[in-house]
Amino acid sequence: MAKAIMFLGTGSDVGKSIAATAFCRIFKRRGFSVAPFKAQNMSNNSYVTMEGGEIGRAQVVQAEACGLLPSVHMNPVLLKPSTAIGAQIVLHGKVINQMDAADYHQFKPRLKKAVMASYSYLSERYNLIVMEGAGSCCEMNLKGNDLVNLPMALAANAPCILVADIDRGGVFAQLIGTYNLMSRKEKAITIGFLINKFRGDASLFDSGIDYIEKKTGKPVLGLVPFYHDILIDSEDSVAVQEDRLSIMPTGPDTINIAVLRLPAISNFTDIQAFLREKDVTVNYLSRPEDLPGGDLPGDYDCLIIPGTKNVMEDAVWVAGLGWTSVIRRFAQRKMVIGICGGYQLLGENILDPYGVESDRKVIKGIGLLPVETVLEKQKIVRKVAGTCISNGSRIEGYEIHMGKTSVLDKTIEPFLKIHEPGKDDWWLDGCCLKAGHIAGTYVHGIFDMPGFRTAFLNALRRGKGLKEASPRQGRHPRFDQYDLLADHFEKHCNVDRIISYV
Repeated sequence: MAKAIMFLGTGSDVGKSIAATAFCRIFKRRGFSVAPFKAQNMSNNSYVTMEGGEIGRAQVVQAEACGLLPSVHMNPVLLKPSTAIGAQIVLHGKVINQMDAADYHQFKPRLKKAVMASYSYLSERYNLIVMEGAGSCCEMNLKGNDLVNLPMALAANAPCILVADIDRGGVFAQLIGTYNLMSRKEKAITIGFLINKFRGDASLFDSGIDYIEKKTGKPVLGLVPFYHDILIDSEDSVAVQEDRLSIMPTGPDTINIAVLRLPAISNFTDIQAFLREKDVTVNYLSRPEDLPGGDLPGDYDCLIIPGTKNVMEDAVWVAGLGWTSVIRRFAQRKMVIGICGGYQLLGENILDPYGVESDRKVIKGIGLLPVETVLEKQKIVRKVAGTCISNGSRIEGYEIHMGKTSVLDKTIEPFLKIHEPGKDDWWLDGCCLKAGHIAGTYVHGIFDMPGFRTAFLNALRRGKGLKEASPRQGRHPRFDQYDLLADHFEKHCNVDRIISYV
């Protein structure tokens, strides 16, 4: 059986996923056969694995950092929030039910066997498992049925590193308070602390480290500075919340892309590839008044409507805030692209006859594409590959959706021709108008393809009279970012001491 190490957190978004990713890469570079594991994840940012199942994006990133293909066993339980108190339950990559929080906490003990089976599967195939906790590891009202934090660490006999975020303040209370809430056994397996997102002169925190170590008797194993120049896919939509991302200036010399920040936004990582393009500005918009009509050279050149975990309620939000008329006006001059739920929103109507997402039976869409969507009970989860009909580029990606969309006008051109890799059956996906200037597709990940992304951006560049670019060649830039992340953590953590515990 493999050895293990776990990164726990004092709260959500403190840096557990990033720390686990960094150490996946560090351990791989030091010769370990290493795999990631998170027993239970809560995220609407998901991915299709090699088995055709669905897992959280963080474990996909960690698998890539390990040099592995993602597997459902790396994240056996995925919760996809769809309402304020309810979520879709995905077990080993497949949807099993929709539950509210109270029912799920009663159901969790039945999932423990499946979680341990996945852990055993990985531990038989690798010699080190890098485990990640969820949220705060010491939520005292939830510890009794905890699947993912300290009980999982005890079951795997994994030494634990507690991660805190100094940028948000209160790091002493975070670390010392959390540590003091642990039981004697839990304290015994906690080997030390990692302080994340530090800014400024590290020597000024020497006394802070001394204080933490004296109060707990445990070492601070790393003081990791904030970074800006390393691009790693974020785990969840907290990364694109309005208070996290400032609006960047747009201008006539850049390609300016607006992304509709839907309340139930999902798979926003579809947009991440644009952040690596030097002449592209991406802004997430929540208010209709932030999207000009496309009359001036410095206005937005394209609006992308991303996926959503609750298209019915987000359609109500779009209409209620006045987005519908603004988007229709914008589309008269500029490009509008919808992906998955965004594609459904661009259509005429969305129907939910089985109550999959809402009590509403039908809701009007934005009405830019002549399509109608019916939400069905069966979820489609698959990898796909093919060709973009409008620009001829090869595409690869994946589908994750509950809806079936029908094109109401058969004269309209489809957007993609695709198939499942290894299978002979091809089909047409999506549709487009005005030579692709208004389009929708169910395929996530198409902008990750250098050829498609370059053709897409070059169409926008030509429209502004800007110089066209060539597709990037060579290794996917994501993999270089994992090495940069590992370098960053190695520089600021006591890696040799951490390795000594495993």
